Amino acid sequence: MSLTSLAHATILDRGQLPKDQFNINIQNVVASANLHQNIDLESIARTFPTVQYKPDQFPGLIYRLKKPNVAVLIFSTGKLIIAGAKSEKRATRAVSKLVEELKAGGLVILGKPDVTIRNVVASADLGDRIDLEDAANSLTGTIYEPDQFPGLIYRIKEPKVVMLIFTSGKLVCAGASHEVDAERAVSKLHDALASRGLLHTR
Repeated sequence: MSLTSLAHATILDRGQLPKDQFNINIQNVVASANLHQNIDLESIARTFPTVQYKPDQFPGLIYRLKKPNVAVLIFSTGKLIIAGAKSEKRATRAVSKLVEELKAGGLVILGKPDVTIRNVVASADLGDRIDLEDAANSLTGTIYEPDQFPGLIYRIKEPKVVMLIFTSGKLVCAGASHEVDAERAVSKLHDALASRGLLHTR
């Protein structure tokens, strides 16, 4: 094993993924939450005129927070969908902030919300060019139809994610349950490509 490979393996063993090496950036975190009580959406719409609520078109209410800058979809059942957060921490903070604002507006929130991360979308750059046709032939779980879409679709089972990979070495990773899973997936992809000689200097 080379020194580089040994160092890389040591990093992974310690749980410290080379996030900066691949310029991994979290683009969107989608989460769900439950307030464990029914919510009067009409009251929210009257109290907060900036919300979007058109029950004849859609049963949910859209509530936009500024800090963190996310959108929260609220349903009368007390269930929430949070979108646009740049980290798991911000998604969780968004739920707390929403409850604070609703309480300040006079709405009674009794339950303590729980939050579940549903999807982490990240972008990354492997730093080298990739021959997508060779990658499609070498890796399992790929779809490559360049006449329809310029990128290669690659599904990884563990962690369970879907990647859109481009010739430039840039990619989008979606479907991760946690930020660390997206980072692991990118590192795993890099190792798979490097071991097969599919990475080429730009």
